[in-house]
Parts: sequence; structure tokens; C-alpha cells
Amino acid sequence: MNIAVYCSSRPHLDQSYRDMASALGHWMGINGHTLIYGGVNAGLMHVVAKAAHESGSQVVGVVTRNFASMADRLCDRLFVTDNLNERKARMCLISDLHVVLPGGVGTIDEWISALSQMVVDKREGTGIVVVNADGMYDSLLLQLSQLAGSRFAGDRHMQLMQVVNSTHELLNLLDELLSLNPIETKKNDNDEK
Repeated sequence: MNIAVYCSSRPHLDQSYRDMASALGHWMGINGHTLIYGGVNAGLMHVVAKAAHESGSQVVGVVTRNFASMADRLCDRLFVTDNLNERKARMCLISDLHVVLPGGVGTIDEWISALSQMVVDKREGTGIVVVNADGMYDSLLLQLSQLAGSRFAGDRHMQLMQVVNSTHELLNLLDELLSLNPIETKKNDNDEK
């Protein structure tokens, strides 16, 4: 399965967040899944890629041209896109499941873009798993929940997301999702640049 991971590229984050990213990467490798991520050698992005690579995962980076010089050498495959919108679209296109780890505005943008694309495409399947570590996404999750009950949006977007609060809950949910919903992995080998 191709699993997109959205997370921070910031350095010097708390060890608990680094441990979470590492545990996810390790889980992906030992379970034979492919990592799809932002492709740069920075922050939690690099931590998850390193753990995935060392545990046997294929590592696929999708990076914008202006960040190509920061591409992680751990990538087995690297897609270079012209801009951020193309990058997000490519990641969504080749991913079967999306995991949102702690991150900033870029991470939130990737999460909401993937969610919007799934709603528009009327996609079924496992959707998005949000790790709400330390309650960092509480306000955004509340806003999305309020939208679900409004005239402006239905509740479809909430049905595509599952929220966990810890690494332990994340890995247990992933095991459960994958045992209930075996997914045929999408191809990620065309249109390489």
C-alpha cells in the first residue's frame, strides 16, 4: 500500500514527535508499505523516511522544483513537480491512505487538499488518519465538525477521517484498517521527472 505522510519539516522538534514519525516509518517498513512524502531532508519528513527506509520500505518523494536541492537522498524514487498544487495532486493520486502527523500550515494544507480531493472524487476506502498529538488539531477538527453540521458542507468529509491521539493508537488503527480494507496499491511509476 502507498501511504502518504504529511508532517513538519521543521528542525529541533520534541523527541516525542520524532519518535512518533520513526515508529510510523518502522511500521511501514516491516509491513511492506511504500512511503509517499514531501521528499525533503528535513524535520519529521526525514525522520519518517529514514525509519521507513531502514525497515525495508520503498521511499517515494514528491518535491517541488524550488525545493529539489533539498531532496532526501533516502528516496528510491523522486517526482519533481513545478509547483505546490501539482505536488499535492501527485501525492494524492498515488496514495491509498493518508496519515497526518504533527505539522504546521503546510501539513494542514496537504491534509485539507487531500480531503477536498477525496470528497470531489467521491473516493471510498480508508481515507485520512489524523494524529491529534497533544490536542494540536483540536480547533481545526472542531471547525470541520461544525462545517459538517452546516448548510455549507455535508458530513462526508468527516466520514473520510479518523482521529487518534498517540503513536500506539495510530499503529493499532492502521493494523485494523488494513485488515478490514485490503487495498490494491496504486501505481507510482509513471510520469517520473
